[in-house]
Amino acid sequence: MHLKSLTLKGFKSFAQPTTFQFETGVTCVVGPNGSGKSNVVDALAWVMGEQGAKTLRGGKMEDVIFAGTSTRGPLGRAEVTLTIDNADGALPIDYTEVAIRRTLFRNGGSEYAINGTSCRLLDVQELLSDSGLGREMHVIVGQGRLDNVLRATPEERRGFIEEAAGILKHRRRKERTLRKLEGMQANLTRLNDLAGEIRRQLKPLGRQAEVARQAQTVAAVVRDARARLVAD
Repeated sequence: MHLKSLTLKGFKSFAQPTTFQFETGVTCVVGPNGSGKSNVVDALAWVMGEQGAKTLRGGKMEDVIFAGTSTRGPLGRAEVTLTIDNADGALPIDYTEVAIRRTLFRNGGSEYAINGTSCRLLDVQELLSDSGLGREMHVIVGQGRLDNVLRATPEERRGFIEEAAGILKHRRRKERTLRKLEGMQANLTRLNDLAGEIRRQLKPLGRQAEVARQAQTVAAVVRDARARLVAD
């Protein structure tokens, strides 16, 4: 598995659609200061699901959308597409080539797609989680990143290892399942409480129903008696 191409459109300084082709082996992106090299790395992290604006060197997520220049107005959306060569089947999907697309609109709406099919952020994260390209972004080592790893708590370091080993995805699935079970248990408790309240009300309601039946019987007897009196 390797990154095949990265296409940016309206992302930060890349107003025009720009595609970077990556070959197997080592690829270097070079250029003078301010030419957008860091924005390419930001785009890679962003399309793989990065949710932290500060991680992308911005104040808010909308900052990734091209803000305009003196000669060109701002754009309404940012779009990045990452194409991955999956010929070795490293990603758990039946395609030899996988295209992940993320779009953010200036009104705050966002879209994700895998091979042109709309999906959720969770779907992208789960697809990449066993490959080392998960949301912890261990494959992107930015300035100060090694320092953060060295200073990480034992729990954080365990998270690094679990994601690299492909365990973290299953742990998160287990956590989500446990949360669902807790919610179901809470619902069952509420249903049991409701059933108990209904049972408590059944006895007085039963007595009221019996009184109503007796009243109906008496009323019927009275009607019959009146009818006979009128007939006589």
